[in-house]
Amino acid sequence: MKKRIVIALGGNALLQRGDILSAENQQRSIQEFASVASILAHDYQLVIVHGNGPQVGLLALQNAAYAESPAWPLDILVAESQGMIGSAIAQELTSATGTPVTTIMTRVEVDPHDEAFASPGKYIGPVYQPEQKAELEKRYGWQMAADGQYIRRVVPSPTPLNIIDSEAIRTLMDTGHTVICCGGGGIPVIRQDGNYSGTQAVIDKDLTAAVLAKSINADHLLILTDADAVYENWGTPQARALRRVTAKELAPFSAPDGAMGPKAAAVIQFVEQTGNAAFIGALKDAPLILAGMKGTHITV
Repeated sequence: MKKRIVIALGGNALLQRGDILSAENQQRSIQEFASVASILAHDYQLVIVHGNGPQVGLLALQNAAYAESPAWPLDILVAESQGMIGSAIAQELTSATGTPVTTIMTRVEVDPHDEAFASPGKYIGPVYQPEQKAELEKRYGWQMAADGQYIRRVVPSPTPLNIIDSEAIRTLMDTGHTVICCGGGGIPVIRQDGNYSGTQAVIDKDLTAAVLAKSINADHLLILTDADAVYENWGTPQARALRRVTAKELAPFSAPDGAMGPKAAAVIQFVEQTGNAAFIGALKDAPLILAGMKGTHITV
């Protein structure tokens, strides 16, 4: 029996930072991912969680451009991005692997009282120059924050509690499907009077991937992003890639910074709860990451 691996594919790995947010650019990255995934599929049963930060922000911009109707809420835009990105990945993976591939529209429960609703910290959309901050906040009513040398829109990102559609995911896996699910961290919903309703947020896909990986008894969690590893002293001449670390050693890197922090927090959560290994690295290096030759390898 193949080992189960949850792959968290970053939205920034699909649309590179600073590039035009076009379908063509995204498709090129998806084709690269499908090529890598076809190699991994020889040894692993794949469950894929994709990010949507650039994409959902672009949908919000396009949404706001039509002033004749009210803007649609973020939970609906997350659902749109699940279908948009998930279908594109499914098409490429079906061709590359020759196996059944299914995309599931996935709801993820969050706490309506989560502190993240009062302190937005999830980056979405394109990057802008710092001098555009006041204009963007005035025009759209957005909250902006520094993202490296740029600025970017930030929105609430509550902690994922429960993957509502996990039974459907497990059923498909049991019948041999490669499953694409929890896109963009999942469609954020809250429970009210025994029912679920959408809420204005974008859940971090890495944290959702950790919850998913535990719930389906995955052997590994692999987070693929636009960085080739976790770095000590990042952005300085003393920068050094961390190759093999324990969850405890990685803990200082798990600060909620909207960048590497949630990735570190996600793998720490998975490793500590399951005792299984997790990995962080670049999309192009995925087979070498799992072989221990690239990326960052995290153990108990």
